[in-house]
Amino acid sequence: MKPELVRSHTFHKRLGGPDNAFRYSIDYVMSEPEVQTSLPTLLSRNRFNIAAIHDRDHGGQVDNGQGAAWVRQVLTDFKMSELAEMRILLVAQPRILGFLFNPVSFWLVVDDENNLRAVIAEVNNTYGERHSYLCVNDDLRPIKPNDTLTARKVFYVSPFQDVSGRYDFRFDYQDGHFGVRIDFRDGNKGLVATIRGTRQNLRSTDILWSLVRRPFGSVRVIALIYYQALILRLKGARMRPVPAPPELEVTR
Repeated sequence: MKPELVRSHTFHKRLGGPDNAFRYSIDYVMSEPEVQTSLPTLLSRNRFNIAAIHDRDHGGQVDNGQGAAWVRQVLTDFKMSELAEMRILLVAQPRILGFLFNPVSFWLVVDDENNLRAVIAEVNNTYGERHSYLCVNDDLRPIKPNDTLTARKVFYVSPFQDVSGRYDFRFDYQDGHFGVRIDFRDGNKGLVATIRGTRQNLRSTDILWSLVRRPFGSVRVIALIYYQALILRLKGARMRPVPAPPELEVTR
C-alpha cells in the first residue's frame, strides 16, 4: 500500500486525582514497510528528508530496530506462526527534519481480507526506554472495534503513575479510519487515552501543512509532555522513582 496520512486527535484524561485532561491534534503515517512503493517527494524511507520513516526507529531496541522482521519474529516466538505470515503495517509519527519521539506507535497485522488480527503497541518513555504490548484475541480471531484486549502494565511511562494495574486496549481499523482507546486502571486511579483519525493518501502538501500547523515535529511532542507534567506537578501530583525496565521486550 502507498503511505497514508492519519490525521488524528489524541485525548488524555486522568482519573482519580489530581484531575487533568487535554486534547491535541497529531498526524501519523500508516505504511507497509516491506513493500516498495512510490513515496511523496517530501517523505523518504531510511534516508533524510523533511519527513522520513526509518526501520531502525521501530521494532526492537531503541535506535537499533529491525522493522517488520522483528514483528514476524515476535509472532513466531509467541507461537502465532499463522499471523507471522500476514501483512504488516506501521502507524507512527515520522521523523521531521531528522528528529523523532513517538510516545506510542502501532504495528498492525492484517490478513488477506483486510481484517485486523494483531497489534503490537510500541511504547517509548522520555528516559530512552521502550517496551511493547502484543494485543490479540485469545482465539486469534479478527479484532473488532468492540473487542477489549487486556495487558498488565509492566513499563514505566509517567512519573506520576506506579508500574502496576492494567491496560484495556480497543482498536478500530477500517477503510478511511483508524482509532485506538486505551483505558489504564490501577485501583481507583487511571487514565483514558484515545487516538482518532481519518485516513487519506499522503501527499507532500500534507507534510508541509502539518509543519505549518504543528512546527518542530517531535520537539513539539516532547515539549507538550513536559508542559503537562508541569501542570500535574503544580496540582500536587506525586512523582515516583524510575524503576528498572522489564526484562522482557514484549508483554502479551
